[in-house]
Amino acid sequence: MGQDGREGGYGDFAAARAGHLYRSACLLTAGDTHLAEDLVQEALGRVYVHWGRVSRVGNPAGYAQTVLTRAFLTHQRRRSSTERSTAAFPDLPGADDDPSLRLTLLDALARLPAKDRAVVVLRYWEDRSVQETADAMNVSSAAVRTRSGRALARLRELVGDDLAEYARP
Repeated sequence: MGQDGREGGYGDFAAARAGHLYRSACLLTAGDTHLAEDLVQEALGRVYVHWGRVSRVGNPAGYAQTVLTRAFLTHQRRRSSTERSTAAFPDLPGADDDPSLRLTLLDALARLPAKDRAVVVLRYWEDRSVQETADAMNVSSAAVRTRSGRALARLRELVGDDLAEYARP
């Protein structure tokens, strides 16, 4: 065991959750893989610091996701958060994924304000309840419902008829 007894099971937890956290971070950052990697590392680092307490809690994966979301929102408040190293989205392989659809959706997500994007990712990618999303973002459930409706309307506006060509009969 490592110092302070924190490593008991942390390595297994981090290895099991890193991929999922990375995918969530990629959605939160609208495809910025470098920032996504940084956010995952920051989240896993914070989880490690509190691992003794977190490991006794019933849902360490939920705690890690909450830390990731809050790290993203904190990053968005910084002035330098609007700097982008590249305008191109990564070509990530996936089973039956349509690259055009993915790029269209990532572009639309990138145009949403950070908090609206976080609500969409938590509610519809992470499949969290309104209350779980509110807890993760440290806002009221009414704010989550409002942001969710506003974000979905904005996505529909941004994507418009572009998704009609991807609809399966």
